[in-house]
Amino acid sequence: MASQPGFWDVERSLEALSAEGDPLERLAATVDFEMFRPDLATALRRCDPSKGGRPGFDPVLKFKMLVLQALHGLSLQQTSYLVRDRLSWLRFCGLRPGADIPDPN
Repeated sequence: MASQPGFWDVERSLEALSAEGDPLERLAATVDFEMFRPDLATALRRCDPSKGGRPGFDPVLKFKMLVLQALHGLSLQQTSYLVRDRLSWLRFCGLRPGADIPDPN
């Protein structure tokens, strides 16, 4: 019988990854991804939100996912899956387990 996950299990797992020297944590500490936000917002030119529809994903999140994709030579589908699957990738993208993640479409 499987035990119920504990309240602090995710935090303990992330601490263990940090203790082992998570390279994505170092990358996030080295590169200020927020400095790209103005250029990303200009390049994406979002449609008028007053027309309704689902709000788009954060452009910095999508940029971080593209960085992961390029570093590991992945397809969009593989990147989306691995961000959902790996705690270190979730943390790098600024997400928590169960968060909405951009799909490959």
